[in-house]
Formats: sequence, structure tokens, C-alpha cells
Amino acid sequence: MPMESFPPLMFAGLIVILLIGFPVAFSLAALGLACGFFAVSQGWFPPEFMAALPQNVFGILSNDLLLAIPFFTLMGALLEKCGLAEDMLDSMGQLFGPVRGGLGYSVIIVGFILGAITGTVAGQVIAMAMISLPVMMRYGYDMRYATGVLAASGTITQLVPPSLVLVVLADQLGRSVGDMYKGAWGPSILQVLIFALYTFVLSRVKPHHVPGVPKEARTLQGLALWRRCLRGIIPSAVLIFAVLGSMGGLPGINTAICTPTEAGAMGAVGAIMLAAMHRRLNWSLVRETMLGTMRITAMVVFILIGSRTFSLVFQGVEGGRWIEHMLSNLPGGQLGFLVVVNAFIFFLAFFLDFFEIAFIILPLLGPVADKMGIDLVWFGVMLCVNMQTSFMHPPFGFALFYLRGIADTLFKNGSLPRRVQSSDIYLGALPWVGMQLILVAIVIFFPQTVTAFLDKEKAVDLNQASELLQQMGGHDKADDISPDDASKLFAPEPATSAGSAPADDGNAVRRALEDASRK
Repeated sequence: MPMESFPPLMFAGLIVILLIGFPVAFSLAALGLACGFFAVSQGWFPPEFMAALPQNVFGILSNDLLLAIPFFTLMGALLEKCGLAEDMLDSMGQLFGPVRGGLGYSVIIVGFILGAITGTVAGQVIAMAMISLPVMMRYGYDMRYATGVLAASGTITQLVPPSLVLVVLADQLGRSVGDMYKGAWGPSILQVLIFALYTFVLSRVKPHHVPGVPKEARTLQGLALWRRCLRGIIPSAVLIFAVLGSMGGLPGINTAICTPTEAGAMGAVGAIMLAAMHRRLNWSLVRETMLGTMRITAMVVFILIGSRTFSLVFQGVEGGRWIEHMLSNLPGGQLGFLVVVNAFIFFLAFFLDFFEIAFIILPLLGPVADKMGIDLVWFGVMLCVNMQTSFMHPPFGFALFYLRGIADTLFKNGSLPRRVQSSDIYLGALPWVGMQLILVAIVIFFPQTVTAFLDKEKAVDLNQASELLQQMGGHDKADDISPDDASKLFAPEPATSAGSAPADDGNAVRRALEDASRK
């Protein structure tokens, strides 16, 4: 068998083994090792290539950026369980309730706010469903709308900074987490507006599906209501803005004073303080959140080890070149590439979660996108928007599973007057999946939705740069150093790892001067 035909077989084997349903991390590792030993037996690369695997895995896991994952997970778990969701949903529901579709607006807004706080889809969907689903049923909301808005608002957390998905994407694409966060703000706000617009249109076309709550049902009004709303929002907003601002993750902030890991640690401490302010901090809460953080972190690490094992062998048999050749020759250039990649990710999202897609598929697609001149921050945010749908796909969407489980629990304890049908959950999710795909199309055709929030590169006058180099190098004429030589000095160094410190430009200066002097 020629080596050129082996990468397609490896990729087909990857798809098959993922569809089997066995734990992804161990499936990937087994497939990678089996293919690696077969490649060694065929003489395609020496045994020493496989012997480098342990050091390769250790080098990946020693990346300090990955420490941000348990910190942000712990922060989200603490804030999720300390009563913030209940307080915000109750106050927002009373604020918007009298308006047609008001409970839907409150779920969307609180979902956006909680997305910037908790970062976990499961906790967000469960918390909002426990509080809002009985209220929506009591006041006659359409069941499909109610289940759809609860599930979709819970998935916003995957896109709103400080999302764990964006941390992983930044690491895999070699871009800073701060830039990835800045780029995600535009699509995040657009997603909320699209959901709200759908609710508004539905309230005009079918007002009986989203009726207003009678004013007499409100227990708080006036200043007391606003005070309760702000009491839930302001402390959380201060924490989120402090965490994101310290790492340069907010538009308009160009300087990062913390790495993502340090910002995550600060966020975890802040979450503990907020839990104490709400008088919910106790040993049971701390133990539960730490166990949850440990499970998520262990899952991420094992998936990363398995994907590294597979990708090392795949690259060793020229799989990267095969992927690049196949995708770069698609009709339509960049647009054709983006359409095919998004369709492929959408298909995989039926079976895989975002961590698996990010660690397995993204290392294969990122280099191709970079060579095609696609901005990797824009590319990563676009894929993040697409991967939201992995939680909403009927029948495998995890958000739908969470909603199904909590609806049954609420019915059994008497909180719901009737059982929620699975058909209502699955059919109710379809319009919201469509709206998420509309946002994918908007991001593809209007890159400014992402890039407008990024720092603009400062233009460099190459003539002035060549004069500066001429003075530094002691040349008699400014023409001794061309603008091309100057661009070597002033061109930005590519990021090697998200959150890493800027590279030392001393060598770049020295090389530029030496090249200029030889001319």
C-alpha cells in the first residue's frame, strides 16, 4: 500500500470509530497507536518517531494556558450554584413579564448574562428551566417556544466570553485568548438580537403563543423591582469586566495585565466572594463545584492526549498535506472552503461535543485556513458559532437531554401541570438551530462582525523605518536599507501560543541589520 492512500483511510477510520460511541479519548489513542505501528512496519517513518510521542504529549500538557480551563470552570460552577440565576430570572421576569413575549425576553437576556458568568450549558439550561418553565406553562406560553428558548439561551454560554470553547480554540489556532474574546462579542450580541427579534415577530404574528403576564401577578414594582434587578446584575458584571478587562478581552482595551490563567484564578476568587455575599458559600457547595471542575478538566486532558496521539501519526504519513490539497482546491476559493468546513462541523456536531471537535478536527483545518489567508481569529469565532448547534441538534443535542430530564423531574414533583412531550422539545429546537445557522452565514459574509472589535494594526511608514535602520547600522545612505529590510524589523511576529508573552525582537533586529549591511 502506498503511503499516499493511507491518510484517507485514517480519516475514514476516525469517522467510523467516533460513530461507534466508545469514549472518544481512548478511541483516538487506540486508532493513532495502531496506525502508527502499521506505518512503522511499512517503513514510512522510523520507530524513533513514535518514541517521541510521550515528550510531545507532555509538551502540550505543560502549556500554561490550559490551566485557565479549570479556573474558569470553577468560577462558573460557583456562580451557577450560588443563586444568581434564580435572582436574575425572577427579577427580569417581573420586569418584562407584562409585555407580550416578556418571559421569553427575560430568558434570553438572563441567558446572555449567565453565559458570561457560568460558562456551562448544563447548569444554565437546568437552572433556567427549573425557574421559568413552570411560569411559562402557568401563563399559557406555547410549549415549543418555551422549550426552544430555554435550550437556545443556555447554549449562548458557548459563545459569550469568557467561554471555555474560545480558550480551547485560541490554544489550537495559536492566537491570543484576548483577541478571541474580543472577536466573539459581535456575534454574541447579534445572537441575542436575532433571538429577541424572533420573539418580537412571534408576539405580533401569534400573540397567543407568548402572552403577557398580568400585572397583578407581580410581587415587586417600581424602585424595589429595579433595585433587585441591579443587585443581581451589577456584582456579576463587575467580576466579568474585571476578568475580561485584565486579559485584554474587552473591545477598546489594548493592554493585558494578566495572562488568561491569572485572570481565571482571579475570577475563581471573585466567584467565591460573590457566593459569600449571597450567603450561599458552604463546604457542600465548594466540594460539589470542585468535583465538577475535576471531571471536566480530566475529560479535556484525556481528549487532548488522544487527539495528539492521532494527529502525530496523521501528520507523519503526510495527512496534513492531503487535507490541505483537498480543501485548498475546492471551487469557490475561500468561500467554498468556509462553506464545506461549516457543513462538515455541523454534521460532526450531531455526534461530538465542542471539546472533541476542537481538539480533533481544528488542528487539521487551522493550517489550511492560515495558508489561504483567512484570519484565524475570525475563523475560530465562526466555528464557535457553528459549534453552538452541537447542543441543539435533535435528537442528540445535550441541551435537549438536560431539558428533557428537568422537565420530567418538575412534572413528578408537581411543579408542572402536565408532562412535556419529547416532540415539543425536539420540534421546538428547530427554529433556534436555524437562527444559529443564520448567524454563521452572517459571520461568513460579514467578517466585520468579528474583526471590528479587534485591535487595528498600526501602519508603519517603511521609508521612515529604513532611515531609522540606516542610522542604527551606520550607513551613509538611506538607500542602503530598503523598505523590504525595514519590514523585516517592524512586521509583527506570529503568535506561537495563546496568552504567551511577546517574542524578543532582538534577533529580528540583528538579522535585518546584517542583511542590510550585506547589500
